[in-house]
Formats: sequence, structure tokens, C-alpha cells
Amino acid sequence: MFFERPDAGETAVLVHVDFQDEREREDPGEFMELVRSAGAEPAMLLTGSRHRPDPRTFIGSGKVEELREALQVHGAELVIFNHGLSPSQERNLERELKCRVLDRTGLILDIFAQRARTHEGKLQVELAQLEYMSTRLVRGWTHLERQKGGIGLRGPGETQLETDRRLLRARIKAIHKRLDKVRSQRSQNRRARERAEIPSVSLVGYTNAGKSTLFNALTEAKVYAADQLFATLDPTLRRLEVGDVGPVVLADTVGFIRHLPHKLVEAFQATLQEATEASLLVHVIDAADPDRELNVEQVENVLDEIGALDVPMLKVMNKIDLLDSAPRIERDGQGRPEVVWLSARDGRGLELLGQALSERLADNVIEFSMQLSPQQGRLRAGMHELGAVQEEHYEEGGKVRLDVRLPRRDFLQLMARLGERAEDYLPSELHERPVWDA
Repeated sequence: MFFERPDAGETAVLVHVDFQDEREREDPGEFMELVRSAGAEPAMLLTGSRHRPDPRTFIGSGKVEELREALQVHGAELVIFNHGLSPSQERNLERELKCRVLDRTGLILDIFAQRARTHEGKLQVELAQLEYMSTRLVRGWTHLERQKGGIGLRGPGETQLETDRRLLRARIKAIHKRLDKVRSQRSQNRRARERAEIPSVSLVGYTNAGKSTLFNALTEAKVYAADQLFATLDPTLRRLEVGDVGPVVLADTVGFIRHLPHKLVEAFQATLQEATEASLLVHVIDAADPDRELNVEQVENVLDEIGALDVPMLKVMNKIDLLDSAPRIERDGQGRPEVVWLSARDGRGLELLGQALSERLADNVIEFSMQLSPQQGRLRAGMHELGAVQEEHYEEGGKVRLDVRLPRRDFLQLMARLGERAEDYLPSELHERPVWDA
């Protein structure tokens, strides 16, 4: 972490600047939630407006003086900016204010460091922190410029700053290697799921939209869910039974946020890869949030950045209990479910989500007719055991025609068990996917 945090939290003065450029603007309400999620106690929010950031202190000399006075009045030792600061701006502010200064990226990283629970999550946070710190080492602290000296400390003329840079590079390289191994293991697990024809569904959405609450409601898992930003950091996978599709792998991923730092997106590629490889994305949206359209745009920006925007998507409008709205399904021009309105908290509309998932994952369900001879009684019995037979018609010569509907995975497993070739029974239009080795 970037600073030690007393058990009782830290008193901080917050700084938020409104810029004319809409793309540079941040949400002060979301900023307050971030600060509280980090465990700090906001003493006051200093606001202002500028055309562009001051290159030296970001806020200009007048606001710096106001900040100094606010720190004295509230006895605060920390200043947190709702913006990204350059290393030189951060250094100049610390020099003038005589206290620690944290920018938005550092704040988010600190929250992530608190939330990480798994080995992979901790590695990803450490990588993002080290990448962030490496930019702060450039003339970051004057004591690091001095040559090593003293008994036991004399080196071959290497400054402490150069040593720190070298150690940082080595650690970053080591973490990248370990995360590559994690990615490789995840890829193997995905390939195994694909061979077994098990579809995967990833929950994505703006942080605090209710993803983990929905995940728990669907799977009866005990994933930590709270009304705070980034309550869930590490990805969680659970098995979910969906209608006549059968088992599905459901993944709960890290929440997105406005202007999520690029380095964080980069560091969490292994986690976010669950979204890029999913059969279907379920985009959970806080229907009661007045900024929901902006939040949707931010989520789609991150999905685009990780290459997941082309994955089929089902939108879920959550928290209808706050709107006094009824559960419902909205469909597109082809009649496919496009939006489901529900409340994960009280369970209203969950059955509609199950119906929508079943319809959207129907590509994994096959429906066709097959003609069997009297000698193929085992295959006929197997179809009945699976509950796949919709209708049965007896024909001449003791033959029987079965109209069947079942998950492709179950059909392939039955064929393999009986030593039959699946393509001998499937109509040609169902031959497209290379699944015969599954």
C-alpha cells in the first residue's frame, strides 16, 4: 500500500476541480464514496473550476493556500485529489503543504489493495502499484539521489534511486511471469469447459450496481456484497443450472468505474479475460442511478478496451425496488430478450432472468428428429433418460422416429458413451461447429 492507515481511519481534505471539457470531469459524489471505501474520514471538500490544470500544482497557488489553511483547521495530514496528478505536481504539492498527497489512481489502488483476497488478485494489485510507483521514482525523493555510503552500505557507485529502479523492474518482470502462468491456467480451464460444451456467463457492470448481490441470489453463494465501491475484486466462478440449457459457469467480475486508470485495466487483464471469453455478458445496471447512462458508457468503454464489446450481451436493470417498477423483459426486433428489469435484493424478476438466459443461450440447445432401428434400443433409452424426447412416432419395419430437444453437450456425451458418431444423426445445419472431439 502507499500509506499506513490507522485503525480509526484518516482525516483527509478532498479536492475536486470542475473543468470545461466534459471528458475531463469527475463525479464528486462518486469521489466521496471512493474516499469512504478507502477508510478515510473526509473533513471537507475543496472545490474549484479551471479551464485547464496548472502545470506546477494542478490547482494554482491560490487554491494551494486555501488547502494549507484547511489542513490546519481540520488537523488533517492527507490531501486526496479526484484527478490524476503527474509525479512533479504531486511532489510540488507535498513540498508546499508538508503532508501526503494522493491522486485518484493512488486512491483506487489503495482500495484494491484492501479488497484483494486471492493470490492472483494480490499479484495484480501489486503489479498496478509498482507500475504506478515507477513513475514516481523519477527525482521522487532527494534522499534517493545520494550515493550509498556508510559501513556495510558502500556499493559500486550505484545511487539508491538507481537501485530502487532496478529492483522495481525485476519485481515487475517476476509478477508478469507469474500472471502469465495464471492466464495459461485459466485458458486451460476454459478449453476444458468448451470441450464439455459448458457455456459461460460473466456479470459485468459499473461498481456498486449490484452484481455480487445478483450473483448471490442466483447461485446462493456467499460472495461479499456491500453498498460500497469495489466490494468485489477477485473473480468468483460458480455453477448455475439454466432451464433446458443445463449447467452454466457464472462469473462475477470486478466492477468498472469512470476513468478507470489504464494501468489497472492492463494489470487486471487475467481477471477481465473471463469477460472476453464468455458466451454471454450480463451487464448489470443500477436502474435507480440518475447517471446510469454515463455509467453504461463507461462500462462499454472498458469492454471495448479489453476486446469484449463484441461478446453477446443481455442488460439487467437492477434495483427496481427503489423505483417501484414491475419486473419485465424487453425484447429486440427479432424477439430475443434484450433487457430484464428486476431486483436482486428482494428477488422480484429473477425467474425472468432465468428465462432470458435460457433463450439467449439456446444456441447450446439442439432440436431435431432422428430415425432409429429396433437394434438401436440403447440409444432410444438414453434419449428418454435425458428427458430429451418431445414426441415419438412408430413407423414401418419396427422403426421409430424421435423428435428431440436437449443440450448439445448431453447429446455428445451420450454418443461418446454408446460409441456412436454424432454427425450420423444431426442434420447438416447442425454440423457447423467442430465439436465431434468433445
